[in-house]
Amino acid sequence: MSDTPIPKEWLKVKLTAVADLNMGQSPSSADVNETGDGIVFFQGKADFGKLFPTARKYCSAPKKIAQENDILLSVRAPVGPTNLADRETAIGRGLAAISVSKENFSYKYLLQFFRHIQPWLSEQGTGTTFKAISGQFLRELDCIISPLAEQKVIVDKLDSMLAQVETTKARLERIPEILKTFRQSVLASAVSGKLTEEWRGGEPIEWDEKNLEDVSKYIVDCPHSTPKWSEDGVLCVRTTAFKPFQLILSNQGFVSEQVYKERIQRLEPREGDILYSREGTVGIACQIPKDVQLCLGQRMVLIRSDDTVDAKYLTIVLNSELILKIVKAKTIGSTVPRVNMKDIRSYPVPLPSLSEQRAIIRRVEELFAFAESVEEKANAALERVNKLTQSILAKAFRGELTADWRAEHPDLISGENSAEALLERIKAERAALSKKTTKKKSANT
Repeated sequence: MSDTPIPKEWLKVKLTAVADLNMGQSPSSADVNETGDGIVFFQGKADFGKLFPTARKYCSAPKKIAQENDILLSVRAPVGPTNLADRETAIGRGLAAISVSKENFSYKYLLQFFRHIQPWLSEQGTGTTFKAISGQFLRELDCIISPLAEQKVIVDKLDSMLAQVETTKARLERIPEILKTFRQSVLASAVSGKLTEEWRGGEPIEWDEKNLEDVSKYIVDCPHSTPKWSEDGVLCVRTTAFKPFQLILSNQGFVSEQVYKERIQRLEPREGDILYSREGTVGIACQIPKDVQLCLGQRMVLIRSDDTVDAKYLTIVLNSELILKIVKAKTIGSTVPRVNMKDIRSYPVPLPSLSEQRAIIRRVEELFAFAESVEEKANAALERVNKLTQSILAKAFRGELTADWRAEHPDLISGENSAEALLERIKAERAALSKKTTKKKSANT
């Protein structure tokens, strides 16, 4: 961090040259409460919000106190995150309070500086149980100082640019939920016949409706026992592998050949069979992919469709809101939510002709592929946006955001407005305050 290039008008000084440091200290537990007795108490990062911490606890006899607009720095598990104190607060040992002159320094500038160095700071903690940084470490910390007028320009630019980043990030983070709704809309259209209106040439729907057991060769409950796991052997899947339409086989367990044979006695799973979660996270359907040998763990059902229904179409039905509504209504058990086999067997299955089923499958796959492409692009964009904040902060504290401003305002960064003059004013202010405090103490003795 000390190698960061800065403009010639800026300085690198120790943090204590411009700020006062107040390391937190835990009060007695007897003095901490949740009833509002005393002042707000913040222990560490767990209390932090986006900018200000959230009040949950109070302290009637604080050991250390931070003032409004002090920077609250998490110094212990984790190291580096920051918030601002929005009032007088008690601080525990997980925090340090950093305060600057109200007249001669911008606390918002210093807050953004700490957010700039947070990734580096997070790597500086020491300790075996909890990583932490000490007061001595912070006193030796290098701080980048620009002239006061430029500090205010930097803060304004960062407020504007980072707000745009946050807005963009919020929009990108909403895309997965939007796509989830889109996919369910596609499935709803698929099982209602709307998706294949054009394919039918405007002809009315002539579909049957049957129960799941009427269109399945087998609906087999899994063994009701935990498998004896092995280091290797045959895959045995848990419901954690289930995603709608996807079986994620990474991080799954193995069983021996003997255990495998015991667990497939009811039915040996094969390519294209549908796996359905009936306990825990209820109501997810996916299919066994090609060239995969596996057996079932617990909390799942194996479904093999008959010749009247395509297994892919049946998976669409099982994942649609048509069935999910029934699942919500039929789920029982609070500790381990589950749906009974009888209810599963009676699920309604809208049944078009096989040719229309396959038209539905093609259209769903096309629309899901489109959604997946959008999601991949959104995720890639979000990854870039997540890096953008640190990139902008780095530019700010290399002086790049204000290079044109410095060229246009040389009088605001030189002479009595220079960083050197700023340090002298801070030094004089501190000396005067120290003298005043000493006189007050003498008068009281």
